[in-house]
Amino acid sequence: MRKILTRNGISLFKIYRRSNEKSGIEKVKFNRQECGPMVLDALIYIKENIDRSLSFRRSCREGICGSCAMNINGKNRLACLTPIEETNTIFPLPHMPILRDLIPDMNTFYKQYKEIKPWLHNDKVVGESENLQSIEERKKLDGMYECILCACCSTSCPSYWWSSNDGYLGPAVLMQAYRWIEDSRDNNTKERIEQMNDAMKLFRCKTIMNCSDTCPKGLNPGQSIGKLKKKVEELI
Repeated sequence: MRKILTRNGISLFKIYRRSNEKSGIEKVKFNRQECGPMVLDALIYIKENIDRSLSFRRSCREGICGSCAMNINGKNRLACLTPIEETNTIFPLPHMPILRDLIPDMNTFYKQYKEIKPWLHNDKVVGESENLQSIEERKKLDGMYECILCACCSTSCPSYWWSSNDGYLGPAVLMQAYRWIEDSRDNNTKERIEQMNDAMKLFRCKTIMNCSDTCPKGLNPGQSIGKLKKKVEELI
């Protein structure tokens, strides 16, 4: 592999590589002055100029799509929002099956998201008028609707590591479940709350709060889960 070395601006990337059941850490040096300032810029530069076989997900490059979520220097982050440092250690999101290099298998995560039916349920006929919310009702969704489903929070949660395949939905999905419960336009609230009344789906959460610490959008999934538990307990 060709290494680009100049006098100044040299960065070292230690990148997890996996293909055909072979895995390991690959070290790449490059001149960070020749690419943009973020880790994703560097990964794109490496793929285009040093190693075409490097695999990772990316899309919007603006912290909106969540595609480039990965573990950078020991913390789950979005590569497009993480500045390049002199030395960077990059792994895929933890505790998920790896398809190749920095690409995790997200099938279980999306299956769990689908389980909460994340769309508006309203069987009332509203005619030609809009389904309106008051300002106060709309504010209840702040801090939840901004979630981009990057899975940084869920894959930083020990309870999710241990129990995702056994039914624990994880911070991201639970916050979205609460988002629909709090939406005044949705009239399926009782059924949604009853669905969450489950020892594994919801109450497997141990309030470790890794989820809120790692969210790249500055959201607080742990707080939403706490409010969701209270809603379920009130119904019981």
